[in-house]
Amino acid sequence: MEIKIRNLDPVIVKKFDEMAKKSSISRDKLLRSILTKIAVTPEVDDREKRYEQLIAKNIEMMELMSLEVGHLRNIITELMEE
Repeated sequence: MEIKIRNLDPVIVKKFDEMAKKSSISRDKLLRSILTKIAVTPEVDDREKRYEQLIAKNIEMMELMSLEVGHLRNIITELMEE
């Protein structure tokens, strides 16, 4: 698909050209990369947020399991002493 941008400031175009040259890629490839990152960033941010929430839930469950294991260990110790 083709996208045209009109009336872009020549200074901006020059900056894109410099960025592309510095990266040894064409302006077209540079702009595709920038636009792709902009389009994908919200999805990546959302995925990272969900991943962090999942990690937090796992940590919480591991802490609860650790407490339960300690409790069961105490019960077993008491039963063995009897």
